[in-house]
Amino acid sequence: MQRSAPLMTPVLIVGCLIIMVSFAVRASFGVFQIPIAEEFGWARAEFSLAIAIQNLAWGIGQPIFGALAEKMGDRKAIIAGALIYAAGLVMSSVSETPFAMQAWEVLVGFGIAGTGFGVILAVVGRASSDENRSMSLAIATAAGSAGQVFGAPVAEALLAVMPWQSVFVVFALVIVAMLAALPLMRAPVAASKAELEESMGRIMGRAFRDPSFTLIFLGFFSCGYQLAFITAHFPAFVTELCSPIMAGSLLANIGITTTSALGAVAIALIGLFNIIGTLTAGYFGKRLPKKYLLAGIYTARTIAAAAFILLPITPTSVLVFSAVMGGLWLATVPLTSGLIAHLYGLRYMGTLYGIVFLSHQIGGFLGVWLGGRMYDVYGDYTFVWWIGVGVGAFSALVHLPIREDRDTGAAGARPASA
Repeated sequence: MQRSAPLMTPVLIVGCLIIMVSFAVRASFGVFQIPIAEEFGWARAEFSLAIAIQNLAWGIGQPIFGALAEKMGDRKAIIAGALIYAAGLVMSSVSETPFAMQAWEVLVGFGIAGTGFGVILAVVGRASSDENRSMSLAIATAAGSAGQVFGAPVAEALLAVMPWQSVFVVFALVIVAMLAALPLMRAPVAASKAELEESMGRIMGRAFRDPSFTLIFLGFFSCGYQLAFITAHFPAFVTELCSPIMAGSLLANIGITTTSALGAVAIALIGLFNIIGTLTAGYFGKRLPKKYLLAGIYTARTIAAAAFILLPITPTSVLVFSAVMGGLWLATVPLTSGLIAHLYGLRYMGTLYGIVFLSHQIGGFLGVWLGGRMYDVYGDYTFVWWIGVGVGAFSALVHLPIREDRDTGAAGARPASA
């Protein structure tokens, strides 16, 4: 009797570690929104634009690092990404003008691309067996959520004992230190002979001619818009709206006594529940059509966001919304990456996912930048929330026509279960 391949492999464990550290730092940026603005007297839009540029650079860098990993090797791409990430954090720490901060966030964005989903999910996908691939991608994605659980609270705790500039330097050192685990990441190329013989240009041309790839690209836009807006602005949003009612809140009994702490806990709660949601998506992604699961996730997000903004906003509603949105947060990632692997094979999965992820980050750029811009113009985030509701509904609809039957453009190419 043939033994099934193990789910937890050194490649998956190291991949989880890298994504967890990378995303812990990235998810903490919203905590710095108010301290940096108060120190320099910047408008809310200034640091928001810096985070927006970071998201856009991340999106532009993702297909670049995906291609580098496929041409030069995964580990070289990850090392380059980590060093660029650390350099961007250090240079951001000495920035004193909005332009300087925004310029150095380009490096941070490229660093996230080299240590994030595009590179890591591709190597994890190639190293996984067909039976384990969907769950392996979900576990690696959930590791990003684990980073989010402690990223914002750790940043909040460090800000209590040191200036924000020092926190950025500490984070840079942690990013470099995680490379110590990289020698364990040795991934076999789990691709068919036909896939290996196909050129990158041929596979990309096949994907670009496929309407389903276009629909996947368009559908990922709202995911980036919603996630980046909430990550960048939710702590400040919570701090300002919940201030008048925190004093008598029952949350004080469990140690949440300030609105800044509530904002950090909300981000952490999103990450905690996302672990559950992402693993659940990975489980069902092997058993049900991915396009219907994606449409359902975007529909649920749309309903949750609309209900939150329509109902009275209290500390309790903040935590309930965080838990609900957390369950839907990155559940799209293993399904989207798995769908790409299924439709177009594993050989250039990193590059193709990176191209789709660019749409995600264009949405992220707009979500973060519009959040700051609309706040400065109107004094609140209401209009930006409703745009998020609209694009979420669009994504729910656009996934429905996707065809999940793989077009075997290469003779003999086998489906890659994911």
